[in-house]
Amino acid sequence: MTRKKIQIKKIDNIAARQVAFSKRRKGLFKKAKELAILCDAEIGLFVFSASGKLFDYASSSMQGLLERHNSVHSENLPNLNEPSVELQLESNMRAKLNEEVEKKTHELRQMKGEELQGLGMEELKKLEKSLQGGLNRVSEMMDGRNIDLIHDIERKVDMLVEENQRLNQLQEVEKMTDQMQNMQGNSSESIVNNCSSSNPSQDYDSSDTSLKLGLPSLEY
Repeated sequence: MTRKKIQIKKIDNIAARQVAFSKRRKGLFKKAKELAILCDAEIGLFVFSASGKLFDYASSSMQGLLERHNSVHSENLPNLNEPSVELQLESNMRAKLNEEVEKKTHELRQMKGEELQGLGMEELKKLEKSLQGGLNRVSEMMDGRNIDLIHDIERKVDMLVEENQRLNQLQEVEKMTDQMQNMQGNSSESIVNNCSSSNPSQDYDSSDTSLKLGLPSLEY
């Protein structure tokens, strides 16, 4: 019966994880001991459990192994007194950047009219040409901004004119509506007045309000 292969991943069950840690730690230390004996090697191991507990193994003195490790490690470190190639390149790059910044700062001061004493006629003409080009670019930028501003104002004026026209149309419609309502009201009143005032004497004459005295006549 073949042994089942275990997938190498974190064991979720805490109890099973602790059992596996204990077994494999002992196996690791056993393999380290065998390696030290068979190959005459000096081996030191540090193992911390998940709970932070320390386990260690040394084929000889652990303190001696640590001192030897520190000694060999310090010998392999580069000499800090001698700059490395990377540091030299970084230093050269920094120096070039500083030189470029200083040059541009000096040119900016000259464009402001400062530190012009040592310049010759050709250099002054070159500086004047550079300044004139900058002024032209600034003027073009201002013209473009002004054109955009004018267009924006014209657009707003058009919107205001359209809104004013719309309001005027609404006012005209309201006036016409009021006039029609007034005309309808006047027509209704005139009709009522005409009916009430038309020939009232006829109704009065048609009714006989005279008194007749005497006995009613008898017919045989």
